[in-house]
Amino acid sequence: MNKVTKNPEVLWNSNYTKIWIATFMMYFAFMLLAPLLPIYLSDNFGADKKVIGMVLSGYALFALITRSFSGYMVDRFPRKAFLMASTIVCVTFFAGYLVAGSLVLFAIVRTLHGSPYGASTVSLSTVAVDALPSSRRAEGIGYYGLSINIASAISPTVAIWIYNATDNFNVLFVLSMAIALAGSLILIPVRLKSREIIPEKKAFSLDRFFLVKGWSLALEMVLFSIAYGVVCTYVAIYGREELGIEGGSALFFLFLSSGLIISRLSGARNLKKGLITRNAVEGIIVECLGFILFALIKNEIGYYCAALIIGYGHGHMYPAYQNMFIDLAPNTQRGTANSSIMTSWDTGNGLGILFGGIIAGQFGYTAAFLCGAVCYIAGIAGFFLYSRGHFEKNKLR
Repeated sequence: MNKVTKNPEVLWNSNYTKIWIATFMMYFAFMLLAPLLPIYLSDNFGADKKVIGMVLSGYALFALITRSFSGYMVDRFPRKAFLMASTIVCVTFFAGYLVAGSLVLFAIVRTLHGSPYGASTVSLSTVAVDALPSSRRAEGIGYYGLSINIASAISPTVAIWIYNATDNFNVLFVLSMAIALAGSLILIPVRLKSREIIPEKKAFSLDRFFLVKGWSLALEMVLFSIAYGVVCTYVAIYGREELGIEGGSALFFLFLSSGLIISRLSGARNLKKGLITRNAVEGIIVECLGFILFALIKNEIGYYCAALIIGYGHGHMYPAYQNMFIDLAPNTQRGTANSSIMTSWDTGNGLGILFGGIIAGQFGYTAAFLCGAVCYIAGIAGFFLYSRGHFEKNKLR
């Protein structure tokens, strides 16, 4: 039988800490590339806005498809084996960028890379929850997100510094692969608790792959992530083309992640007290204001202030929604709950990337950002009109 932590009330136990560090490194590897890929495609392959949107949205689409059944896989089969397999395959795909000498080949590699990325992120978030004592789970989920936030704060700055110093994207591709490999190796000594395996059902059930009770929360996440996907994908090229800000995306993501970190730390107190919906309300209102500011204030002040506001709102909103998904699910569907929120996020993110590029090509970036903000407002309306009451009525914890 696998060993477990002796003191179940310790938040930063050995397993949780290793998973936290591995998550940081995996996201650092991905975020090292993501903000600069539109520029890479434009400069190296001459891709226009529409083509960039199509190429990058394929990645989100495959992550979405994979996450749809990854939750069931981590609930049905040994989580450690699934986690290690998905992270190792994910590392391997980084090498594909080095040999992708055409736009078509790059699009294929990038699109396929979405599958192991989707599987590994579902696995990481699920085993992180497993490693937490139940009495500190809500708080721990909030701190877990800091691994992603800190990676997002540092990696764009490092990426732009390296690119400006070397003018060579291959250096970034190699570095990303090396960091992701290190993250996967850290997971080897992680020991997971013994758990109940979901018995195989003969009849097909949608609830195997998607947390049906969380459908309204999922729809709202789609709408929220449309706005997030548009802004975070096109922020670098928008800053360069319309605001004359060279390399400004590094500082944008630094402000964004600073807001996220501050928010996670302050919001953890509410989560520890069980004030999940309060965190959600504060987060969605603040983040929406940030998206509106970003779309309407077209100068450096609006650019960077919006980043801080969006980050602060998102740091309250996302862990609150993740806790709501988990609290609506039995323990045997923890992986399904995690995959449901991630699938929803990927769906909106992919739609934001795709249609954001199309709208920006036809009507300009401001129109694309405003469309994202409108989607976010629709999500807020859904939460207040239905989801908040539905969660309070149906939560299991």
